[in-house]
Amino acid sequence: MTFVVTENCIKCKFTDCVDVCPVDCFHEGPNFLVIDPDECIDCTLCEPECPAEAIFSDDELPEGQEQFIELNAELSLTWPVITDIKEPDADAEEWNGKPDKMALLER
Repeated sequence: MTFVVTENCIKCKFTDCVDVCPVDCFHEGPNFLVIDPDECIDCTLCEPECPAEAIFSDDELPEGQEQFIELNAELSLTWPVITDIKEPDADAEEWNGKPDKMALLER
């Protein structure tokens, strides 16, 4: 099992989760975070910290979010590790909970 960042993180990119991660498995892209499945130790600390409720264990993903398992693995290979909390984008709250954001993902 590993944890996966899903679609609701797109354009929200709250970083509360990275502060509690004991193994630095989060990686940051322009408008999304991902979890490196090879680094994640399944500690469960990040999941309750996400204000966007965008983090799930890979065996409890909401329907339609399965593609994020592969996407997290792929993008974690090229995006830099993030270990410190950053201010969210000014419009992050406006994007929180909006559906169909996959087309807005910046790589």
